[in-house]
Amino acid sequence: MNRIFGVMFLIIFSFACDEKKNLLKDYMPLLENGNINVVIEISTGTNEKYEVEKKTGRIKLERTNDGEPRLINYLSYPFNYGMVPRTLLPRDLGGDGDPLDVFVLGNPIKQGTVVECKLIGVLKLLDRGENDDKLIAVNTGSRFYNINNLEQLEEFYPGVLEISKIWFSNYKGKGKIKFMGFDDEIVSNSILFNSISEYKKINK
Repeated sequence: MNRIFGVMFLIIFSFACDEKKNLLKDYMPLLENGNINVVIEISTGTNEKYEVEKKTGRIKLERTNDGEPRLINYLSYPFNYGMVPRTLLPRDLGGDGDPLDVFVLGNPIKQGTVVECKLIGVLKLLDRGENDDKLIAVNTGSRFYNINNLEQLEEFYPGVLEISKIWFSNYKGKGKIKFMGFDDEIVSNSILFNSISEYKKINK
């Protein structure tokens, strides 16, 4: 019964994107209840690198310089991975010039789904000297949604943070990404609000 209830909630609070909509521009980043929208670019358990293209707002497969699909040469993604629409965090404010990256805890979510999530923290990384932080979120209807912060995550699901640290520190190759620590839900929401503000400045 609990499983059925959870699936029903997932259906209610997430939805496949409208193919006519721009995934970057046509969905609000912040909801009235304080949660966020996350566009799922990569599902748990896959190793192909997809992203929302900023020019078109469509999900596309990343390719190497020789035209081959970009694959993660490591363990497959242990989390759903995506971005927050209508966000931008420039390099001078600690970002990488792209929409905010988010990894979402829970069961695999179909690519292209826009899912309602709650922020609980941030994983801080340096990618070859540049900030490449990843917000940490839980989606409504999942077993993780009762988690409100990283302390509760570690208490009830020990090892999840360590898994995220190890995976993101190594998925691009040894020594390319440096782990800089975790920060709390207050910091993650501050990053969110700054990135929404920066997006609005450029897209008035």
